[in-house]
Amino acid sequence: MEKNAHQHNDTPALTKSKKSKSSKNINHFTDVHGLPCIEKIVSSVEDTPEPIDTVITGKIPGWINGSLLRNGPGKFEIGNNKFNHWFDGMALLHQFRISEGQVTYKSRFLASDSYQANKEYNRIAASEFGTITMPDPCKNFFQRFLSRFELPKPTDNANVSFVTYKGDYYVSTETNIMHKVDPETLETTKKVDWSKFIVVNGATAHPHTEPDGTTYNMGNSYSPKGAYYNIIRVPPTKEAPEETLEGTKVLCSIPSVDKTKPSYYHSFAMTENYVVFIEQPIKMDLLKIVTGNLTGKSISDSFFWDPKHNTIFHLIHKQTGKVSSVKYHTKALSTFHQINAYEEDGFLIMDMCASDDGLAITNYNVQNLRKSGEALDEVYNTMCRVFPRRFVLPLTVDHNTPFDKNLNTWANSTATSIRTEQNKVFCTHEDLHGDDLHQYGGLEFPQINYGKYNTHPYRYFYGCGFRHLVGDTLIKMDLNGKQMKVWEQPGLYPSEPIFVPSPNATEEDDGVVLSVVITPNKDKSTFLLVLDAKTFKELGRAAVPVNIPYGFHGTFNATA
Repeated sequence: MEKNAHQHNDTPALTKSKKSKSSKNINHFTDVHGLPCIEKIVSSVEDTPEPIDTVITGKIPGWINGSLLRNGPGKFEIGNNKFNHWFDGMALLHQFRISEGQVTYKSRFLASDSYQANKEYNRIAASEFGTITMPDPCKNFFQRFLSRFELPKPTDNANVSFVTYKGDYYVSTETNIMHKVDPETLETTKKVDWSKFIVVNGATAHPHTEPDGTTYNMGNSYSPKGAYYNIIRVPPTKEAPEETLEGTKVLCSIPSVDKTKPSYYHSFAMTENYVVFIEQPIKMDLLKIVTGNLTGKSISDSFFWDPKHNTIFHLIHKQTGKVSSVKYHTKALSTFHQINAYEEDGFLIMDMCASDDGLAITNYNVQNLRKSGEALDEVYNTMCRVFPRRFVLPLTVDHNTPFDKNLNTWANSTATSIRTEQNKVFCTHEDLHGDDLHQYGGLEFPQINYGKYNTHPYRYFYGCGFRHLVGDTLIKMDLNGKQMKVWEQPGLYPSEPIFVPSPNATEEDDGVVLSVVITPNKDKSTFLLVLDAKTFKELGRAAVPVNIPYGFHGTFNATA
């Protein structure tokens, strides 16, 4: 497909479409036509628990030694029932084992309670984010009626990411249940419930880890007084081999402004001294969630975007757990993934992928991903693009700080921060890209050289360009001059790029970028792509002789 078919529609005002079926006006953010159908990226597959060989093209560097572990949905229907949302598919864990220039592949469905129950009953027996389970037909009428009044049981279908706590690998979603997994066999070894250790109803699938192994995360708790956002700290090491989350502490609890409608957050930012919680106006209606069984509504039906509210950045000091009384506001934005954050010259610099509209989460219904022709174009064009942005927050705001003056004196940054009230600073962002990123549909799934540069000044980040509902290019962004390098091939859909440093790296981009590339219009030709991180040129690829759906997140497990 020609590139200009994807050109960003740079009209300043959003054009309004004709009335939709629900008789609401829909914003059109782009004007793209002729998107190819990609329905195979949400096709169910079988797992491959025994390692299989791949076909190598080019050369995989001999120094790469370890496994790329990936997570994502792999089964989208159970018996005659179909899942509604992309986030609902049964978790399929993948391992690409790389050694001496060779690659093997294996995959295994997560042995979650949801998966086991679905298999046993051959129907959707456990509710997921966008799919509500139907009452068991074997129950009598009265039992079925009563089951409408039960709270939705949190799913343990941990299909979002691979994470580490105390040196162990877990797979995680956003509920209170994680599963400990053996990274070699991909077998589920233990179910771990956050709420057995601390008072939270879940935690994000995107924790941050310090060099010593201390891990920070966030999770909500709900009490008669309303919803709270909790900052969590997990110790770096285990006291005993069988330990999981023992010793985990809640550093602080921040009350939700609206007691029954807390913000949704997918991740958070962290610097050397601070955790930054981004309270965005994507809200969850707790009453709707609680009455979901009664009304037949799924959890995703309770999400809504409320752009009349600002986005608020809350700073929490990691050592003391003290929440800054200064709140940093910006206009309504939606963010799923942060790129990096660090402190310099009295400022906290926070880089994130963000958009001006928070409706995207509801657009990723499986039905939308399976559309074709004009219906598919319509879904894409009514989704706001996501771009990398920088905010610069002044850390010292006291009674001497002037009002109504840009406090950002940080070199060469066009971001602003203006004190508007005693404890309020209003911020505007700086774009971390040039105009050329528009033609690639923005950028998501950002990754950096995390081990060396997380919480430190950095120069490069990597991500997927989105000229489709999923990534269709890989992008390397150089913050010096906001230059970008792109890898793309027609009909190929690369997933989140993972940076792996070379053994004696001296520069930030010494290493490779790994990405699993999905080929929906070719059968059994998915491959692991290896790019030279410096030049962004392809070094080699390892083709897998089975089909793989498009996944979410992964990590590299280096072995000596």
